[in-house]
Amino acid sequence: MRTFYTAQGRMTSPGRHAALFDGLPSDVGALADVAQGLIVHEFLTERYGFKLSDERRATVHVRPVEEMLDRIVTEDSRGLTAAREPAARFVGDCRHFTVLTVAMLRAHGTQARARCGFGGYFGSGMFEDHWVCEYWDDEAGRWVLADAQLDDMQRQLFRIGFDPLDVPRDRFVVAGQAWAQYRAGQIDPANYGLSTIKEGGDWWIAANLVRDVAALNNMEMLPWDVWGAMSKPGEPISDDSLALFDSLAALTADPDFPRPQLAEVYENDDRLPVPGTVFNAVRDRAEDIALSGREITPLGPLWARVLPFCVRVMVFCPSNLGPECG
Repeated sequence: MRTFYTAQGRMTSPGRHAALFDGLPSDVGALADVAQGLIVHEFLTERYGFKLSDERRATVHVRPVEEMLDRIVTEDSRGLTAAREPAARFVGDCRHFTVLTVAMLRAHGTQARARCGFGGYFGSGMFEDHWVCEYWDDEAGRWVLADAQLDDMQRQLFRIGFDPLDVPRDRFVVAGQAWAQYRAGQIDPANYGLSTIKEGGDWWIAANLVRDVAALNNMEMLPWDVWGAMSKPGEPISDDSLALFDSLAALTADPDFPRPQLAEVYENDDRLPVPGTVFNAVRDRAEDIALSGREITPLGPLWARVLPFCVRVMVFCPSNLGPECG
C-alpha cells in the first residue's frame, strides 16, 4: 500500500509540470495553504470579491492535475507558493483542492489519496456531497482526513470548530461508511446529497461509493462523472447492486482497508473501473477522459440525461450562501 499511494496516478500526475513541485513545503498544512492560494471554489467567488463568468467557470470540468497546472501557470507564471489574487485563481471545487493536495503530498513521498463522501459541517443540516484528502501521518500512525478547501474565510463562514487538517470521521463520512450506516438503519439516506436542490438518497450514497472506490484505485473523477454501477435516482436498487455496494462499503469504510483485495474487486467487476468515456451529467454529454472532456460522443446513458444535475448537484453549494450559489 505504501508504494501505491505515494506514486502519482493518471489524474494526480503533474506531468510536464513536475518541476513546479520542487521546493514545495512537505507539511500538509503548508500544502493546503498552497492549494488555497491557487484555487477558488466556483460557488464562493463573490465571497472573495468577484463575480464569476461562465467562461471562467468551465475549468471545473478539468480532470487531471497536469491540466490544472497548465491553466494556473498560463495565468500566472510564478511558482506555486505565490498565492494568486482570488480573481486570478483556477476555478474549481472541493475535488480540485483535494487532488492537487494529494499530488503535492505524493511528490514528497507522503501516502495520500482522495476520498469521496459527505461533509456534515456546512451549516445546511445535511451531509453534503464533498471530497477531502486522506494522508498517512507517520507520527500519529494513522490515516488522517484533511479538508484543503477550508481557508480562514470558509472556517469563519461555516463556523468550523475542528482542525481542518484532522477532520473527525463523524463530520466527514466516507461513502462506504455512509452506505454501511444506511444499511444498518442508522441514518436517513435522504440527508446525504445536496441541500440546495433538496435531493439525497441511497442512490446518491451508492454513486459516491463507486467514485470513492475509483479514487482509491487512483482514478479521481469529477463529482458529476457517471459510469458503470451507479444507480438511477429514485429507482429501487437491485438485489445484485445492493450486494455489490455492501461489499464495497465493507472494504472501504475503514481507512486501514485491504488495498490488494479492493484492487482485485475493482479490476474484475466490469461495473466499477472507469471507462475511456464517462457521462458528464452537468454538461449532459459523454466525454473522453483522455482529453479531459474536450472531445465528446453524441449521446450518453438515457437515465443520466434526466438526472437532476442542472445545478451541478455533485458539488457542494451551501444553501445559506444566497444567490451566488446558483
